Amino acid sequence: MSARCQLTGAEPKFGKKVSHSHRRTSRRFDPNIQTKRYWLPSEGRYVRLRLSVRAIKTIDKIGIEAAVARIRARGEKI
Repeated sequence: MSARCQLTGAEPKFGKKVSHSHRRTSRRFDPNIQTKRYWLPSEGRYVRLRLSVRAIKTIDKIGIEAAVARIRARGEKI
């Protein structure tokens, strides 16, 4: 399963690990993805979302209804 946030679209970034001797090797910076279940009152059901921690804080601020509207506006099915 991809490490991708359904709300913000955060994906892994790539860079280099630099050792003490300054040798560079590839590495990957993954977003902190969590699976979270929210009650969606307008539909009378729970929705399970794969979100970054930053997106969970955003939902706390704007509400689940607005967040689901943003996700659906991007064309993602919930």
